[in-house]
Formats: sequence, C-alpha cells, structure tokens
Amino acid sequence: MIEHHNTIIVIPARMWATGLPGKPLADINGFPMVVQVWKQAVAANIGHVLVAAAENQIADTVRAAGGDAMVTPLNLASSLDRIAAALSMRDPARRFENILSIPAYLPMIEKLALQRCLAGLTNEAVDVATLAAALDDPVLLEDPKIVKVIAPLSGDREVAYIRDFVRKADETVDPPFWQHIPIYAYRRAALEKLASLDPSTRETLRGLEQMRALDHDMRVAVVKVDSVPLAVNTPADLEAARRMLKV
Repeated sequence: MIEHHNTIIVIPARMWATGLPGKPLADINGFPMVVQVWKQAVAANIGHVLVAAAENQIADTVRAAGGDAMVTPLNLASSLDRIAAALSMRDPARRFENILSIPAYLPMIEKLALQRCLAGLTNEAVDVATLAAALDDPVLLEDPKIVKVIAPLSGDREVAYIRDFVRKADETVDPPFWQHIPIYAYRRAALEKLASLDPSTRETLRGLEQMRALDHDMRVAVVKVDSVPLAVNTPADLEAARRMLKV
C-alpha cells in the first residue's frame, strides 16, 4: 500500500535550457511555469510537494506563491542527481519512502496521471514506475526526440514491466507503440542506488538516462495513461501552453 504521508513529490528545476532559457520562470497566463507545475502536483493530493531549484530565483518564486522550495547545488549532472540531493538535504531522517518526480516543463500534467504513476509502486516488486500513452502518429514514430517504451501494454493491460526504451521503433518491434512520459515514482532505495551509479553503456549511447535502471536489472513498470501532456521546451510550446491554459 502506498501511503501519502510517506510520499514526496519533487520538481527539479534549473534556469539553463537550450531551447527556452529560463523556462521555469516563463509566464503562463500570470503564473511562472514552475508554479503551474507545483499547483498541479499539490492538486494531486498524494504527498508533500518540493521544488528542488538550481538557482535562488526559482526557489524564491515558488515560495512567493506559497510553495516549498530549496536550492540545490548548481552543477549537478542530471535531474536525478538534483532530486537525490534535495532528498538527502531535506529528509536525513528518511521520513519519505516514495518519491515522485515531475519535470518543471509539464505545466499541463493531470493530477490523475500523477496518482496513477505513484500507484505503479503498489506492486512491491517494482523499483521504479513511469508513464506512457499510445503513439499512433507515424511522424512521431520516426522522431528520435520522442522516446518509445517497449512493454506489453494493450487495451486491456494498463501496467507492465518495461523491456526497453528506444528512440526509433524498428521492424523488430511490433505495434502498438507507446510514448514515454518522463514522470517517475521511485522507491527511495532505488532512487539512491541510481544516483550513486555511473551512466551505463546504453544510457550513454542512446542519451537516455532511463536506461540506467534497466541496465542494472531494476524492475521498471509503466502505467498507461490516455494522453501525453504538452512539454514546454521552445517558444512555440510556450505559446501553445498559454492558449491551452487560458481561462
């Protein structure tokens, strides 16, 4: 059973980004994007919400909106490292056993999706859970920026163990195809182990941090959801989010 008092949602955020510099503070209809994500995480009502910021201005913005935020070391290699650092600094007594991570560029993530991701840890054999949605668009199937999950999901099967993450689905992979959504639920021991490990060979070759868990024989489950939330990584994405979230 997943208990919410043992769960923390961590939103790692940093100002540097190639496609949209300063994007955590990009305004979306009167709210900085990181605050929009924080609001969705709070609405999910599954645990304490913490923004793990690389810079003071992000933390100050979240606190001004009424949220909890802390500043982590700037030059951490990945979001996973930032989450692990925040957890170590904030919770040395190890109160939190379940950690849900949400990127700061998903302002339209639905609370049900967050709840379903955390529920992926209900099976005690699962180390890490994540999300995916059906992928039917042939253009996206060929797009290496769209990460595909290889797992035996189906119309009737909503949770399955992941076999692989790939950037292109080739002839060795049978449909249906599933698009990865980079939200994760970790057991604390699994997160700490992953953060302590060097990048694996396939992780480096594919540029996919997700591979580290599979390459170290962790059990990674994927939960099916209905749709992929808009990821805001470019000015065009930002304008789309403003239109979609306009009251």
